Amino acid sequence: MENITTIKIHKETKERLNKLKEHNRETYDQILRKILFILNTSKKNPEKAHNLLIKIDSTIKRKNKYTEVYQNGEKID
Repeated sequence: MENITTIKIHKETKERLNKLKEHNRETYDQILRKILFILNTSKKNPEKAHNLLIKIDSTIKRKNKYTEVYQNGEKID
């Protein structure tokens, strides 16, 4: 069984983590691991880390666009 712990974070931090979700079911643990991976990658290979951030940003923007269109009842092409 996994060792799981509870941590306290400010609501603002939680909101910021939510904005980093690439997928709605992504857990906070997954988001934090992704952040740590990018941080460690940036030390060894800044260009690779930069490219990862661009890819993640693009995925988040597509997800948000889809969510906005879906919530407004508009047709998705």
